[in-house]
Amino acid sequence: MPRHVIIDTDPGVDDALALILALQSPELCVDAITTVSGNVHVDLATQNALTVLALFPPERRPPVARGADRPLVRSLSTAAHVHGDDGLGGVSRLRTAAGQPRYPAANVTLPSPDAVACMLDLIRRSPGELTLIALGPLTNLAQAVRRDAQAFRRLAEIVIMGGAVTVPGNVTPVAEFNIYIDPEAAQVVFASGIPITLIGLDVTERVRLTAEMIDRYVDPTGASLSQFVVDCTAHTIQFSSRVERPAGMAMHDPLAVGALIDPTLMHTVPMSVQVETKGELTTGMLVTDRRPLHTALKAPANVQVALEVDAGRFLELFLHRLQRP
Repeated sequence: MPRHVIIDTDPGVDDALALILALQSPELCVDAITTVSGNVHVDLATQNALTVLALFPPERRPPVARGADRPLVRSLSTAAHVHGDDGLGGVSRLRTAAGQPRYPAANVTLPSPDAVACMLDLIRRSPGELTLIALGPLTNLAQAVRRDAQAFRRLAEIVIMGGAVTVPGNVTPVAEFNIYIDPEAAQVVFASGIPITLIGLDVTERVRLTAEMIDRYVDPTGASLSQFVVDCTAHTIQFSSRVERPAGMAMHDPLAVGALIDPTLMHTVPMSVQVETKGELTTGMLVTDRRPLHTALKAPANVQVALEVDAGRFLELFLHRLQRP
């Protein structure tokens, strides 16, 4: 039986790849997609989610609900320099041979419940059965805790792409983007008591999609999914080649989906994790207690932190799923 999931996301190129992987994987059933401001403003994030869903037949498109337009207490900072002005590597500018948009804007009326209401409603209907995959800032999740903590705690698990425990950050020397954008929300979620698996930069930076892999394994001929992957990744791979030493773009968000498809891809360690919200230089840093003390002398572990990954096997899985009909 597939695992039922809600995906909370801020697409984003790697978010788009994560959505494609989830929708192409029989191990998962995506019950809803909720959007949040992060890589781009939530209005554009919502449009981008709909653009990805338009690559699939109507019967395979889960409902989409718009979420928070800003962090809990801070102003919004986005990452257009990484993902392009449209958040999808510039695909909105592409045209067909006939001069029409290759990826036209979706004309869809969203259902009335907002993201938080959508989450809580699905959880109440299937208590203990839903997993939430969080691919952006955790604003929607924190609002759900504040709106109805008792219902939200009926999630089976939260899988979060975010944070850096044993490695440097990517937006500051110590902070990863998703946690940095809304650290107050992250602290609320980490303190919620819900089982959490953290897929952070410790593992995602080791899994990189290169231009050579795309040229070799992703054939866009006659396949809309493959063509989209070719089109949307070019900008981010070029950005990575300019600012990062490893080749290719890190597969941050797809790896969080992969952790549910095949948990044997990861090795996780239980840790006590808190979020720095007041530091002048350390806002968004994850503070983990890795002292070699007896466990009775430390705060209880609240997060399973991924520290090892089989990068080659994950990339093989991802590229294979692109070819599924």
